[in-house]
Amino acid sequence: MSATNAMGLSKVQNIIAIASGKGGVGKSTTTANIALAMAGAGYKVGVLDADIYGPSQGLMLGITPGSHPETLDEKWFVPLTAHGIKVMSMAFLVDENAPMVWRGPMAAGALQQMLLQTHWDELDYLFVDMPPGTGDIQLTLSQKAKLTGAIVVTTPQDLALLDARKGIEMFTKVQVPVLGIVENMSTHVCSQCGHEEAIFGAYGGQQLAREYGIQQLASLPLSMLIREQADAGNPSVIADPQGGIGKAYKELAAIISRQIDHKLAGPSISIED
Repeated sequence: MSATNAMGLSKVQNIIAIASGKGGVGKSTTTANIALAMAGAGYKVGVLDADIYGPSQGLMLGITPGSHPETLDEKWFVPLTAHGIKVMSMAFLVDENAPMVWRGPMAAGALQQMLLQTHWDELDYLFVDMPPGTGDIQLTLSQKAKLTGAIVVTTPQDLALLDARKGIEMFTKVQVPVLGIVENMSTHVCSQCGHEEAIFGAYGGQQLAREYGIQQLASLPLSMLIREQADAGNPSVIADPQGGIGKAYKELAAIISRQIDHKLAGPSISIED
């Protein structure tokens, strides 16, 4: 895509929204690992934590609690840096324990400020970790930034798939292409006996992708390791890049990069055994 004319985004080549219809499906973990995989491949990457009410990227990326961005020329936020990527979040602007008791327009205004008044500088990819749902935040992002595309994260569970449909329909209405679906928690493998079970249902993401004529980009397991690594601020791509989960996220990032005609002279992602 061509860079948006908004000053804060003038050097950002691609903006990717990572969304979900409902919470608890692993959207933020997916965002962090995709961003880290892209950065590991040599791309310049940023993450905007657009979940105003429940920001989590600071924790997942290991940023020290209480960290705040510096300002530039009294009008720009300077994003924090973690594992080689630029990060901006509401968690950096307020006390981490303070609840955001705001109406929708206030939250949308906060998003607009972080999006357009952060000094992102040159980025190949800006990944936006969206809040659940299809409300003011989502509309503000689609209006204020020219999105390259969106990725919808779901689980195979019927309730999650129902809300994921709403997310796909929303992006269609605002003319943002949906790059594909990521299905999290597809199966659980017992750590004691090795038995694999689809506890949230089977093939839900695949069926949803087929219904809308889009691609299922990845099918990832329900894994305690993914959760532990993210909670420790050291997501799977960093904690165990050659492990099965780390490689799965890197392959996911490679698929995304192949889908996007970014017209950059940057490197391509390759997966090594």
